[in-house]
Amino acid sequence: MLRSYLPALVFLVLGGAIGGAFVVLNSVIGPRRAVPRKTEPYECGLPSEVRREMRFGISFYLIAMLFILFDVEVIFLYPIAVQLRSYGSYALVETVVFVVLLLIAFLYVWRRGALEWR
Repeated sequence: MLRSYLPALVFLVLGGAIGGAFVVLNSVIGPRRAVPRKTEPYECGLPSEVRREMRFGISFYLIAMLFILFDVEVIFLYPIAVQLRSYGSYALVETVVFVVLLLIAFLYVWRRGALEWR
C-alpha cells in the first residue's frame, strides 16, 4: 500500500524542501533595505495615486471576459480531438455543431461591437 503512495510522498517532500530552501535563501541573501515606492499597494498596472474622478473603461474587461469565455469553450474540444476515433461519427457531428454555435456567438459579439476598443 505504501509503495503506491511513495512517488506522491517523495514529490511532496521534495516540493516542501525546495520551497523551504527558497524562503530561507531569500531571507539570507535577499536585499534588506525597504524602498517606500515598493511598499505601496499596486493593482492592475495602475499607479497608487488613483483619484475618484478617474473612470475606467469597460472595453478592457469585456474583451478579457469574452476571451476567457471562448478560451474555456475551446478547451472542451481537446478531449474530443484526442479520442475522436473511439467516439465515432456522433462525436464529430456534435463537435461541428459546437463549433458552429461558437462561431455564431463570436459573430454576434463582433457585430454588436464588443470587440471594438474604445
